[in-house]
Amino acid sequence: MCHALTGTLMIVFLSCMQINEELTLVRDTEATIIPAGDIQVLPSGTRAVISQALGGTVTIRTDSGLFRLSSQDWDALGAEAQAQLDQAVKEAESVSGDVPFGEELVWEAMKGCFDPEIPVNIVDLGLIYDLQINDPDTDGRHAINVKMTLTAQGCGMGPVIAEDAKKNIEALGAVSSAQVDIVWDPPWTPHMISDAGRQKLGLE
Repeated sequence: MCHALTGTLMIVFLSCMQINEELTLVRDTEATIIPAGDIQVLPSGTRAVISQALGGTVTIRTDSGLFRLSSQDWDALGAEAQAQLDQAVKEAESVSGDVPFGEELVWEAMKGCFDPEIPVNIVDLGLIYDLQINDPDTDGRHAINVKMTLTAQGCGMGPVIAEDAKKNIEALGAVSSAQVDIVWDPPWTPHMISDAGRQKLGLE
């Protein structure tokens, strides 16, 4: 299953809602503080606005700052918002098709991962430094090794983003396991952003 289209359909979801439409959390929910990466419980009744919905995760803006919600907590946004988010993911999975396994499919899976503050996937941001696909095991499945970096060493979201990449890769049927390591050499610079990423960010 390829996750690369999830981000595109999430953008469609946001375009269907009013960007600044205010939602109210209907239950207490755990959320990840951006950019610290720590977990905080947001109480029921918290006012929130969806600022980004990409790669199967949602970034919300509250009076206390930015937070990331995982898919298991979308119900806290209310039934209507959850239904639309779930539908976007379902449609992304249904149109992905039965794509033959190969390096391109792994890259596409990683394109379903996003920095929660930047609307560009980690591949086009230039965060992926190395991808190794090991020989198939006796079941015909592959172990994958990835080296990636972050835009800043102090970013607390690093382990969260790396875990997203790991989960997306391991969701591919021909993958037995994935290891995603964060490295700092060479240091990331904006020059590493792809042409597509630069266009998305309005840098050219």
